[in-house]
Amino acid sequence: MDPLSDLLNAVRLTGGVFLSAHFTAPWCVNVAMSARDCAPYQIKPTHIIAFHVVTEGKLLVALEGEPMLEVGAGEIVLFPQNDPHWLADKEGLEPVSARHLIQKSTDGGPHQIRYGGDGASTRVVCGFLASDLDYNPLLATLPKLLKIDIRRGASREWIEASVRFAAGELAAGRLASSGVMTRLSESLLTEAVRQYSAELGEADVGWLKGVRDPQIGRALALMHQKLAEPWSTDVLAAKVALSRSAFVERFSSLIGMPPIRYLTVWRLQTAKLYLRESKTIAQVAHAVGYESVEAFSRAFKREYGVSPAQWRDQQMAGAQSPASPAPT
Repeated sequence: MDPLSDLLNAVRLTGGVFLSAHFTAPWCVNVAMSARDCAPYQIKPTHIIAFHVVTEGKLLVALEGEPMLEVGAGEIVLFPQNDPHWLADKEGLEPVSARHLIQKSTDGGPHQIRYGGDGASTRVVCGFLASDLDYNPLLATLPKLLKIDIRRGASREWIEASVRFAAGELAAGRLASSGVMTRLSESLLTEAVRQYSAELGEADVGWLKGVRDPQIGRALALMHQKLAEPWSTDVLAAKVALSRSAFVERFSSLIGMPPIRYLTVWRLQTAKLYLRESKTIAQVAHAVGYESVEAFSRAFKREYGVSPAQWRDQQMAGAQSPASPAPT
């Protein structure tokens, strides 16, 4: 498996749609999504990627420090870092808080917004992709805003059908099933990453650029495919036919950290996934490349401040607690 596929699989996304909005020009809203918006799906995410699907009309998206972007019917815009943003039918309007416009459901169904003047109509489905990983180099390297042109995507038919299904469920006052939404979440992120990666220039740096580099991409693939191997900087450099110093310099400049630090971070993130699957501490330690439980426990506590057993207990306790409802 290539490192891009490996990281996409390891993100372990869940997702849902929680709001349908009908805007009529003129209109302008600011949007700030939080974990409480995921509450109807009983999800407590560590990382949220907000997204909007325009099902009718068009809108402008504004993000601090980014150029304004137009999004038309059938297009999807994602916010990989979940930055606050503005949606409007044209420039120069004063935004109001979208949260203050939400008409909350009284029966656990989706929320709605109806707002604006008597002009052109725009309909939007709002949703989220959620991950419980603290760190993922793929998510960390993505820009603040991504627009998907579904017509270019290999998953076009599936994404379109899923979006139509979710929009239909919203219109009927129901939340779309979690299984369909999880698969849609994975498809959206895969398509967004694929399109973004294809557009990277030669001067760009970051994890995706590293994947495309012949030597660094090979080193990443080796580490991900054989996580338990006793890798060293010298061995990895030899595997990709670079000197030790050239390998460390190129890896660090593209990925943002030295190779062995990257390996440690990814081993411990993978360990979290295994701990959730009820593997024993010894099984997890062996699976992610530690020679002893003691060495694994020391590394885990140094990184996260608690032992693997304590971390798992905290996760189990959190999973048994009901998600807090969104405030009224």
